[in-house]
Amino acid sequence: MTPSRQTIEVWGALACFTRPELKVERFSYPVITPSAARGIFDAICVNRHEYRWQIVQIEMLEPPRFIALRRNEVKCKAPTDRTIGQWMSGSAPPQTILAGAGEEANTQRQTMALKNVRYRIHAEVRPWPGFEDRVVEMEAKFRRIAGSGKCFYQPYLGCREFPAFFRLLDHGETGPPPAQVDARIGWMLYDVFDLSRPGESTDRPFITLFEAEVKGGVLEVPPFESDRVLKPPKEGRHA
Repeated sequence: MTPSRQTIEVWGALACFTRPELKVERFSYPVITPSAARGIFDAICVNRHEYRWQIVQIEMLEPPRFIALRRNEVKCKAPTDRTIGQWMSGSAPPQTILAGAGEEANTQRQTMALKNVRYRIHAEVRPWPGFEDRVVEMEAKFRRIAGSGKCFYQPYLGCREFPAFFRLLDHGETGPPPAQVDARIGWMLYDVFDLSRPGESTDRPFITLFEAEVKGGVLEVPPFESDRVLKPPKEGRHA
């Protein structure tokens, strides 16, 4: 069965879709990445063992507006799972990491973020083998949850401190036209997971890229299986 296109309108006051080549001093792409868009659908409803979301199109309803932010961050990493487990069990006292001004772990970093973003995002269910006959059920559950404004966890716009708000569009509802934006973005992050199979929390990153271009405020997203998506060689395979 052919999946139906599911569309949501997403907005927020701030967003940052970090370019991987500028990760320390964060600099955002001018438009949401397919990875971040898929994350919003996942936050609303997904069963990773039965299906994944395929983003097919992103419409920019507002032109990109950049804003420079300076934030307090920490220079150190979180401790090991063993140490955190000791803190949780009470066998060792927790050691806090303070990011305030003057603290040893504090560092100030620049972020070039976006403000007042609004997108219309189109996606389709991609069931894993063995679940192809449950597409209608998957879509109905998503529409029931999204239509009531619920989600499994708060979706966000690139960074967890930038919450995303959403509403489900009815089938055939068009809404306002996209902003008249044309931009050749170049190589853009597609996703950080291998979308060719069900993933696990212990999977290693699988970085994929695609050449993105916004025409008339619309970014067409190729399927993950497409040759237009640049993928690294998988483990155990040789070029």
